[in-house]
Amino acid sequence: MSRGTGRVAVGCSGWNYRHWRDGVFYPQGLPARKWLGYYAERFDTVEVNATFYGLPRREAVARWVADTPDGFTFAVKVSRYATHVKRLRDAREHLNLLLERIAPLVDSPKLGPLLWQLPPSFRRDDERLAAALRDLPPGLRHAIELRHESWFADDVLRMLAEHDVALVVADGPGLRSFRTHELTADFGYVRLHHGARGRRGNYSPPELDAWADEIAGWARDADVYVFFNNDREGFAPANAAALRARLDRSAATG
Repeated sequence: MSRGTGRVAVGCSGWNYRHWRDGVFYPQGLPARKWLGYYAERFDTVEVNATFYGLPRREAVARWVADTPDGFTFAVKVSRYATHVKRLRDAREHLNLLLERIAPLVDSPKLGPLLWQLPPSFRRDDERLAAALRDLPPGLRHAIELRHESWFADDVLRMLAEHDVALVVADGPGLRSFRTHELTADFGYVRLHHGARGRRGNYSPPELDAWADEIAGWARDADVYVFFNNDREGFAPANAAALRARLDRSAATG
């Protein structure tokens, strides 16, 4: 496993939420076409979930690149057809369709990891996973979110590490009993779906403190991408900003 730069990027799983309008996150009256620019002034990364449901237009992707500053990164979720329908069969073929559509991002320095989220009903299949890992194109970062307990075994983690593919550290109901926080690549990828101690999925201050400590530890050896997926009531941007502040304070104090 190669060493990362120790960069920590914190953001949300998406930016295009209508319920973030009118002061929840976006200022009242801010048109939707300016939401990404506003978001990118406050966070340095975003996870694109729309690509899970359909391929974007290249013109739209070019606008993503143009509307964000230098140093901003997009993590892109791979199509559910590849992960949920085909269940990793012919992975390269389906990934190439996505890469063609997001070419303006691929050709820029703003492409972050590609996220492969498997369905919770997909049980461990080492042969299927090994074939998909062998098929991944070089030069890109890949993260895989395994959601069935059977995958969480040493042999699987070693397989991911051999291909420098990150195991997603996912936090949420039904995941905490079997998740592992082991890094398997030169970067870490964290998805915070639902807090355990805050109301309605909000992350409480003690939970954010604990995550900040763990992420700061990982960042000594690897880059880390962190995304809050609890978009309800604007919790995600508020939690992301609070985590970022904790990490910045930790870095400042050494």
